[in-house]
Amino acid sequence: MAAGVLSVALGLYNNVHGGRESGALLLIPLAAMGVAELLRRIGQPWALVIAVPALAADVLLGSLLATVVMFTDVVYASVLYGSRRLGRFVMIGSWLLIIGATIGTLAAFRRPEALLVGAVVGAVTLTPAWTGQILRAHRERADAERLRAEQTTLLAEMDRREAVTAERARMARELHDMVANHLSAIAIHSSAALSLNDPAASKDALGVIRENSVQGLSEMRRLIGLLREAGGDDAAAPSAAPTLQGLPALIEQARTNGTASGLHFTLTDERAADASPAAPVELAAYRIVQESLTNALKHAGPGEVAVDVAGTDPLTVTVTSPLGERDGPRAPGSGAGLIGMEERCALLGGTFSAGPEGDRWIVRAELPGGAEQGS
Repeated sequence: MAAGVLSVALGLYNNVHGGRESGALLLIPLAAMGVAELLRRIGQPWALVIAVPALAADVLLGSLLATVVMFTDVVYASVLYGSRRLGRFVMIGSWLLIIGATIGTLAAFRRPEALLVGAVVGAVTLTPAWTGQILRAHRERADAERLRAEQTTLLAEMDRREAVTAERARMARELHDMVANHLSAIAIHSSAALSLNDPAASKDALGVIRENSVQGLSEMRRLIGLLREAGGDDAAAPSAAPTLQGLPALIEQARTNGTASGLHFTLTDERAADASPAAPVELAAYRIVQESLTNALKHAGPGEVAVDVAGTDPLTVTVTSPLGERDGPRAPGSGAGLIGMEERCALLGGTFSAGPEGDRWIVRAELPGGAEQGS
């Protein structure tokens, strides 16, 4: 408001000292320009539509400096707050007006001083438009940088959540594969011990239960050691991850656990003696065999469970078990084991299948590459 009062005062002073009588008519375009100023932010292009004829009327009636100053602000605001199309229109119109006024004045008066008219028109139209365009470009650049920063933050958060989800899935697979085998054996033999009246048989079942509970506890400690942050010198060092060299012991344990169910386990290892898969491939193959044996203990009918391991690149694992009913207790299943085996293969770029073929349930896994040949 203070700026407006000052502009009016300057305009009236300009007219009085210019030797002209301002009159009440000059207040009409001034009032119209004031309305345009009120719409400069939210009313484009209507503010410019009001301002242009108001300036023309002001010039014809004698011109107030206040009206001209307010017009330059409306032009500036039209480029800064209006649409891009309006900004281009104002810039082009300003250039055309400067050229037209300069040529017209030169043609009418034929004096070099007429060039000053073009300079005045440029100061009133092109200068505020150019200023608005520069400031708009800065604001748009700042908005783009802010949006880019927000998108980067969002992508980083999405990556973090994806990493956490993947790590949780990996931990779930590892925990299931390590513990499910032992817990399934404990569930089967504890049910058998409760149903037997023979003290010797019950004692054998309890021995198997204890063995699996101790091994399961050891596996849990290994996993906890892997998850624990590095501590001081007294921090327990986790044991090494299992390898395919541990398959004979795994088969022997399965024989012990599956005797009461009429299951017989065999292992055929056709890999080259001087070839060893990469550590992730070897761990995945071991876990697939372990989970397949666990499923056989849970669901297979009496008969032979055969484990075949062959090749190195690719490494193939095949586990076949008999279908059919069997006497005695069975441990419940959730299907998480099959999902975990399939995920392990997919993470390494391998293939996995599991399903019935005739009277056998066959699990096949093919894990590619990563072999380390011995010398």
